[in-house]
Amino acid sequence: MENDIFEQLKNGEPVEMMSESYLPAIEHMNRTRKLCFKINHTEPDSMELPQLFEQMFMEPLPENTYIVPPLEIDFGKQIKLGKQVFINHSFTCMSAGGITIEENTQIGPQATFVTTNHDFDARYTLKCKGIHIGKNVWIGARVTIMPGITVGDNAVIAGGAVVTKDVEPNTVVGGNPAKILKRLDA
Repeated sequence: MENDIFEQLKNGEPVEMMSESYLPAIEHMNRTRKLCFKINHTEPDSMELPQLFEQMFMEPLPENTYIVPPLEIDFGKQIKLGKQVFINHSFTCMSAGGITIEENTQIGPQATFVTTNHDFDARYTLKCKGIHIGKNVWIGARVTIMPGITVGDNAVIAGGAVVTKDVEPNTVVGGNPAKILKRLDA
């Protein structure tokens, strides 16, 4: 039953937050938030940090992947990180719908990734859409990425951008809503 709710969230199926079937998700959220609290209150050079991240993501951090606390994540098991990913401080991640961040991606401070939304008529019904960040992407400070977004390989997202549409590979986008500012040589 537990896997069913997480698959439903990843698949974008409507999920009733007040139903008994949502309880495993609430338990996982509480577990992840407790781990965030521990991470955020651990010395920066502590050897305990890799173990705490492994508990949160339910697998070890990939090679040369580094996350700077503090951070706020709700569903650790719904996030998949590639090698050589760098995430700067104050990362906020509502990851119920699933987030994949591929290798060699850099994320600036105070970035926010949101995979959740609510039905306009039934506000306790979640409708999630996953986020996929390609390889070699640079995401600036205070960028917000909304549900269902795919960011193509080698893209750059300027600081402060609000990404509401997919980002093409080899482009620089910025603004609110984010628009193409420049095309990069492939």
